[in-house]
Amino acid sequence: MKVAKFNTLVMKSPLLFIFITLTFFSCQRESPVSILDFDEARAYIEEFNEGDNELYIQHVSNDSAAAFLKENIPLVDLPDEQLEKTYYFRWWTYRKHIRYTPTGFVITEFLPDVGWAGKYNTINCPAGHQIYEGRWLRNQEFMEDYIHFWLTEAGKGVRSYSFWIADAFLAYSRVHRRDSFIAEHLPLLIDNYRAWEAERQDSAKQLFWQIDDRDGMEFSASGRILNEGEKVGGMAAIRPTINSYMYGDARAIATLADWLGKEQMAEDFREEAAAIKKGVQERLWNDSLAFFTVMPRDYTGETKPLDIRELIGYVPWYFHLPDDQPEYAQAWPPVLDTTGFYAPHGLTVCERSHSYFEISYEGHACQWNGPSWPFATTQTLKAMANFINDYEHTAGLTKEDYYQLLQQYAASHTITLDNGEQHPWIDENLNPFTGDWIARTRLKTGNSDSFIERGKDYNHSAFCDLIIADLIGLQPQLDGSLVIQPLVPNSWNWFCLDRVKYHGKDLTILWDKDGSRYGQGKGFKIFYDNELVTQENEVKPIDIAL
Repeated sequence: MKVAKFNTLVMKSPLLFIFITLTFFSCQRESPVSILDFDEARAYIEEFNEGDNELYIQHVSNDSAAAFLKENIPLVDLPDEQLEKTYYFRWWTYRKHIRYTPTGFVITEFLPDVGWAGKYNTINCPAGHQIYEGRWLRNQEFMEDYIHFWLTEAGKGVRSYSFWIADAFLAYSRVHRRDSFIAEHLPLLIDNYRAWEAERQDSAKQLFWQIDDRDGMEFSASGRILNEGEKVGGMAAIRPTINSYMYGDARAIATLADWLGKEQMAEDFREEAAAIKKGVQERLWNDSLAFFTVMPRDYTGETKPLDIRELIGYVPWYFHLPDDQPEYAQAWPPVLDTTGFYAPHGLTVCERSHSYFEISYEGHACQWNGPSWPFATTQTLKAMANFINDYEHTAGLTKEDYYQLLQQYAASHTITLDNGEQHPWIDENLNPFTGDWIARTRLKTGNSDSFIERGKDYNHSAFCDLIIADLIGLQPQLDGSLVIQPLVPNSWNWFCLDRVKYHGKDLTILWDKDGSRYGQGKGFKIFYDNELVTQENEVKPIDIAL
């Protein structure tokens, strides 16, 4: 249509003019402020594809990986190349585990089917990590289907292993809140909580017990102590893990109930959480070690927690359970101590100074008595971020310490092939002194062809959530307000988190010290729904209503 004829038509039809005007501005509003281009991420994905032996294909094949990730993941631009590459590598592996089933999408832990999995090859042990990670996908269908599966389709599989499902549900809802989804599933979360009470609460109705294997932590060093020195699996105990999970779930249910206006329900679960907290601090705190440790299942008033530090002693801070007191802060220095948990390639799951600490390539393939496990490293880093950000008494730990451990975790995502080439990799358990993937080496030398790739692209931990929520510090809120608690190094002159879908709108966080990186001028800036909502001269905590 010629311009003159078009103008005449518009002038004769005011309604058409209004329609075109509204459509134009609507389209303008829907086009996000996009700072980063996907091309850099695409280059990583092409590299990962090229080096991959794709044996198991689920919902998203390697050929479709770039298109899927372009539509679904937040983009990052970081001065630390190792962190950035690992971020995209972990999204690349995560999408491999998205599986479409007759009841919707689920997320798997292993790519090949394993005999100990439940329906659709699902295992609930890492599902808390998977939901924390997956909450940042722009398409809500994947996580909503997955959460619904656990609460309606999995049966007792939802309690096959320990699982902080209500807390993870709340974490998801803080990014993509849908009140009808909360209302539909809150009763199911409560039913699951009550079932845990019936199955795992101790006789005094105070704390919860779990078998180390059902915590996903087979052949633990504390289990060996409970078994009078013999190295076996399957030892039941009152553990910091299951009790922290139940505390986190009780707090989450209270928060969700409050949101729906169910005041009495919220108060009841706050009281339950307070009782668990009291029990953990009174019974699992080992005064002589200044650490939360395991206690025998059949305890009495005189029973003391075991004299061994294990990395699970940091799990209470994942859920903000401990009080902010100097006494409890004493637990944290061992995370950086070589007699504690620090080793060259990763955090050990048992303190190195204990006589039961061991790195073994014999016996059971999964031993939680010394190796570095990404599952536990993820929990510890999340707990450490909470501790540094939200506690006054921090025993001298700083964001630089957090960054050091996050860098170490990122660097562990590699494997050296027989030909000497190095490739990005995530597997089951790591030799903390050499960086060798123990389970991978053992399965390979065992000539078990069906299991050679069991741990490849292993989806048993998280990483991207640590970058988004903890390093860059985007702490999502149920009411949609904007809370940012950055732990980035002071030496960084720029970084950007882009294309985050937050409560239905696009969010960008960037820091450009001299304004030369992103073309948006100098400063620490937040864009939300195409608008600059705040600007600071330095990277600092932000707390604003949107």
